[in-house]
Amino acid sequence: MLKKSFFLFGTTAMLVSCAGGGAEQLASPDGNVQLSFELSKDGTPTYSVKFDDEEIIKPSTLGFILKDAAPMTSGFKVEKITRESGDETWAPVWGENDSIRDHYNGMTVQLTQQAGDTLRKLDIQFRVYDDGAAFRYIFPDQETKTFVIADELSQMAMGGDYTAWWIPGDYDTQEYEYTKSKLSEISSYAEKGKIENVSQTGFSPTGVQTSLMLKTPSGKYVNLHEAALVDYPAMHLNLDESNLTFTSWLTPSPDGTKATIDVPFKTPWRVVMLGEKATDILATNIIYNLNEPNALEDTSWIHPTKYMGVWWEMITGKSQWSYTDAENFDLATFDYSKAKPHGKHGANTANVKRYIDFAADNGFDELLIEGWNVGWEDWFGKEKDYVFDFVTPYPDFDIKELNDYAHKKGIKLMMHHETSGSIPNYEKHMDKAYDLMNQYGYDAVKSGYVGSILPKGENHYSQSSVRHYLNAIKKAADKKIMVNAHEAVRPTGLARTYPNLVGNESAMGTEYRNMSAAHETILPFTRLKGGPMDFTPGIFRMDIGSFVPGSNEHKKATVANQLGLYMTMYSPLQMAADLPEHYAEKMDAFQFIKDVPVDWSETRYIDAEPGEFIIVARKDKKSPNWFAGGITNEQARDTELKLDFLQPGKKYMATIYADAPDADYLKNPEAYVITKKEVTSADTLPIHMAQGGGFAISFFEE
Repeated sequence: MLKKSFFLFGTTAMLVSCAGGGAEQLASPDGNVQLSFELSKDGTPTYSVKFDDEEIIKPSTLGFILKDAAPMTSGFKVEKITRESGDETWAPVWGENDSIRDHYNGMTVQLTQQAGDTLRKLDIQFRVYDDGAAFRYIFPDQETKTFVIADELSQMAMGGDYTAWWIPGDYDTQEYEYTKSKLSEISSYAEKGKIENVSQTGFSPTGVQTSLMLKTPSGKYVNLHEAALVDYPAMHLNLDESNLTFTSWLTPSPDGTKATIDVPFKTPWRVVMLGEKATDILATNIIYNLNEPNALEDTSWIHPTKYMGVWWEMITGKSQWSYTDAENFDLATFDYSKAKPHGKHGANTANVKRYIDFAADNGFDELLIEGWNVGWEDWFGKEKDYVFDFVTPYPDFDIKELNDYAHKKGIKLMMHHETSGSIPNYEKHMDKAYDLMNQYGYDAVKSGYVGSILPKGENHYSQSSVRHYLNAIKKAADKKIMVNAHEAVRPTGLARTYPNLVGNESAMGTEYRNMSAAHETILPFTRLKGGPMDFTPGIFRMDIGSFVPGSNEHKKATVANQLGLYMTMYSPLQMAADLPEHYAEKMDAFQFIKDVPVDWSETRYIDAEPGEFIIVARKDKKSPNWFAGGITNEQARDTELKLDFLQPGKKYMATIYADAPDADYLKNPEAYVITKKEVTSADTLPIHMAQGGGFAISFFEE
C-alpha cells in the first residue's frame, strides 16, 4: 500500500457564463511555469505554456473530430472553472527514490457545446508543476452516452525551431535508433512510406513518437509525452513544419476510427516536462504523479529482481528456440515424440541446469528460459490464431525437475510467453498459463508480442491492444505474478497503479547488437520517462563471431560501459544478459553486477546531455552504500566526479570499474581497469570514459 506522509488539498470555484471572457492563468507552485487558457471568439479552446517567461507552447487549440457527428472543436461556452492545489508525498513499491512528492496547482474548465438539439459536455483538466504542465479531457455523464472519436486535435505549437531527438511514427514498434535534428528538418530525414503500415493509413512522414525530447535555442529542455494510457489508443505527434505545430495523432482501429468511449471517461494526460538542465528531465516524476495511486492492496509479493537467462545464446545464433526442423508444421497435429531434434535447442534440461548453477552461485534471484514450450518451429511472421499454448514443454525440457532444482538452490525460474501477436489466442490460454506458473512457483513472466497483431487489422498501439495489455497485468496481479511485457505499448506511468508491471521493452535494446553508442544516452530521456525498460545490459564478449561461427556482429560498447548501464538505465528488473562462460572469464568485473542493487532510496542525476553522456549516483534502499556510473557516446570523455552525495563524516571503500587507457568500443572493447580507494564526501575522483565507454563505482561504507 502507499504510505502518505502528508497531503494538502484545496479547491475554489469560479463561474463563467460565456465564451471569450478573457484568459485564465494557472501557475506552478514556484511560479516559474505558467499556463494560460481561453476560448477564442468562435468558442475554440486554446492554451499556452511559458517556462521562466519563455513561451514553450504557443497558443494551441484543443478538441475532437467525431464520427458521424458534429466536431467538438468550436462553439464552446465555459460553464464553470474549478481550481485546486495538491501536495502529497507517496512511497512507490519500488523505484529510483523511496518517496515522491506530487505538488501542483490545477484547474478544471467545464465546457458545453450545443450540437443541434443535443447539449454536449466536455471538461478540460489542467495541472501545472514546477517542472511541467499537463492536461486531459473528461467526458462527463451526459445525454450522449457513447462518442466515436475520429481524431483528437490536441495541438502543441512549439515556441521555436527546437532541437529534437526523435523516432518516426509507427503503430507497432519503437525499435528505432534516434535521430537528432531541428524540428524543421524532420521531413528531410524521414523517408516517406518507410513505415508501411503507417504510410498506408495516411500518417505524415513528419510524425514522431513520444516521449519526444527537445531543447530550445536558449538551452531549456522540453519533453512531450502522455501519462495514464488506459482504454485509449497511444498518441503520436504529427508535425506541421510550416508553423512548427504538433497535433496529436492516435493509433487507429481497423475501421479507421481512433477510439470508442462510453461516458463518463477520462483520456490520458498530455504532458509537457520542463527543465533548466538536462538532468531535470531525468529526475522529474510528473508521469508517475499523473497516474492513479497503487490499486493493489497487497504488494508484499512484488520484488525487484536481478536475473540471468537462456536468451542471449538464441539472440546471437549460438542456439535456437525451436526443438526440431519440421516442415509443414501444424502444432495441433505434430507429434514431438517422433520428431528428430536438430541439436541446437537452447532450453534443454542440461543446459538450463548449467545456468541455474551459475546464477545461484552468484546470488541472482531468477533465471529466464526462452524456447521452453512447443510451437517455435513455425511462428515468426505468421498470422495464425493458434501458435503457442503456453503450458506444454518441449520433450527435452523437464519443467518440474528444473523448478525443483532451481528452488533447492534458492532461485526461481522466470516464465516466457511469446504470444506471436495473437491476442485472442493468449487471452484464451492466459488463465491456464498463469495457473501453471502458480503450480511451479514462477512469480514473473516475460510476455512478447512479436508479429502482426491479431485479430487482423489491429495495431500494437490501438485502443483494443492497449486494453489487452492492462487486462493481462490486472489478471497477473490476481495471480501474484509480475509482468515484463515486450513489444507492448510504450509505458506511461501505469507501474504506479499496478506495480507488478516491473518492466517493458518498447524500444531498441541490447538484442540490436550494432546500434550506436549514443542510443543508450538518449533512452533515459525518452523511452524511460514512462517507466523502466528491460534493456538487458551486461554484455562482456563484444565480438559475437568469437563464439558464434560465421557471425560478423560486434556489440558497440566496452565492458565498463555495460556496467555503467546498470546505473543509467533504471529498472527494478535487471538482467545479466551474457553467457555464464563469458562472465567466468571476467569475474572481477562481474563483481559489480553481483553487487549493484535494483532498488534505490535516493537518486542524484549529476550531469547529462541527451545523445552524449549520462552520470548518476544512487543510494541502496537496503544499506548505507552508494553506487555511481556513467556512459558516453562515441566520444571519449574525462570528468571529475564530486562525491558530495556521500554522507558527510563517513568513510567508504570505492571500487572503480573503468575503461583502460587503451579501451575503445570498436578496437579494444574488453579492456578495463579496477582500482580501490578509500574516499569521503569531500573527495573528487577523476573519471575517463573511452569511446563508447563508461564507468561504474561501488561505495561501501566502512
